[in-house]
Amino acid sequence: MNSPGHDPHRTIKMFFLSSAVWFLVGTTEGFIDATHMAAPDLLGSIGWLSFGRMRPIHTNTVIFGFVGTALLGISHYIAPVLLKTPLYSSAMARISLWVWNLSVLVGTITLALGFSQGREYAEWIWPVDIGILTTLFLSTLNLLGTIYQRNERILYVSIWYSLGGAIFIFFIYLFGNAVWNPLSGAIEGGIADGVLAWFYGHGLVGFFLTPLAVGAAYYIIPIVARSPLYSHTLSIVGFWSILMFYNQIGAHHILQAPTPTWLKVIAVTGSVAMLVPVLTALTNLFLTMRGRIGTIHADIGGKFVFAGLVWYFFVCIQGPFQSLPIVQRVTHFNNWVIAHSHIAVLGFSGFIALGGIYFILPRIMGRDLHNTKLADLQYWMVLIGLTGFFVVLTGLGLIQGNSWLNGETEYRLLPQIHMYFVIRAGLGLFIVSGAAIGLYNIFFSIREPRIREAAK
Repeated sequence: MNSPGHDPHRTIKMFFLSSAVWFLVGTTEGFIDATHMAAPDLLGSIGWLSFGRMRPIHTNTVIFGFVGTALLGISHYIAPVLLKTPLYSSAMARISLWVWNLSVLVGTITLALGFSQGREYAEWIWPVDIGILTTLFLSTLNLLGTIYQRNERILYVSIWYSLGGAIFIFFIYLFGNAVWNPLSGAIEGGIADGVLAWFYGHGLVGFFLTPLAVGAAYYIIPIVARSPLYSHTLSIVGFWSILMFYNQIGAHHILQAPTPTWLKVIAVTGSVAMLVPVLTALTNLFLTMRGRIGTIHADIGGKFVFAGLVWYFFVCIQGPFQSLPIVQRVTHFNNWVIAHSHIAVLGFSGFIALGGIYFILPRIMGRDLHNTKLADLQYWMVLIGLTGFFVVLTGLGLIQGNSWLNGETEYRLLPQIHMYFVIRAGLGLFIVSGAAIGLYNIFFSIREPRIREAAK
């Protein structure tokens, strides 16, 4: 029984506040990265600010600290609501929150000090890996316990996505970081380890960010649109087709490497087949809000989620296209891919994560956001910055790819593309400013003592 003054949503609030903090930290790190590209000597030779350390700090902080923390908080909220039962263990949720935050903090510090496994998106050292896996394990147990004691017989699609994401990312993280090998975080040298690394790298998006973000969208959109989900059957088809097609598409990043031909065929085929789950989910959600776009945009949370779904469309049209070998002749290893990864993490899952925070906070606080206009300002700041990123980095990537394809020397190419890096750094200020506005707004939305009418 809860004690007087007990706040049943305190852990959810702390998930959201933590996410806002990491969003500002992660985007600031990204801005430092951008200054390295525009002015390599600006920050001198400070070791922990060097590009080689700051880049993995930025990517891991944004993926796990910002987006991952928010999506985990959202899943901890929507499961009890949809299952019509209290969360199985509030204590387990609190432990998950603090172990996760401690892991991200230790990972950030150790990378700054130069300790790394040296594998993309798996740079964090072994003790941090154990902390991440502990949180994923506890979150899965908590969700399973909540499902077991549920009062709602039907499992809505958001529960499927939340449970699937929690289970599959645990094993993908375990194998992708080779946790059984604490010294190097690798299974062996050579191409086998490269295959494993990209199985993990793409799985991190496909089996962690994607299912949790899509599950959140399936929960939020029907409520904001005041319309029932168009088709629960379509949503389940989308869920199972992700599991079917996504598991080996990461190998399309190493088509030029001496990987087996059958693996390359599976990677490209699976990448193109990903159009099935993506278009299934998007069709389902857009038909749900058909004729109600104005209603969606009148709700700040719905507005963020809608933008995330638009980015999801662009991400998953571009992804299959760039997996084709003939396209990779121009796009591989250049800033085209960087543009793609930004709209995948910040555009798709990041916008949905922010939408989830702004949708849920008024419902658990019993009052409006501290300042809806500030949330709207954050929306436009991040949207303008990210759209500019996408345009500038895509153009930059095409210039690089065509120059390399035509045998241009690097010293001729660098002066041509320098201005693109300067513009990129300038656009980064929009995103950092948006993150700062969001942290201020979320902090005072949680702290605000005056009770107002909750959002309906």
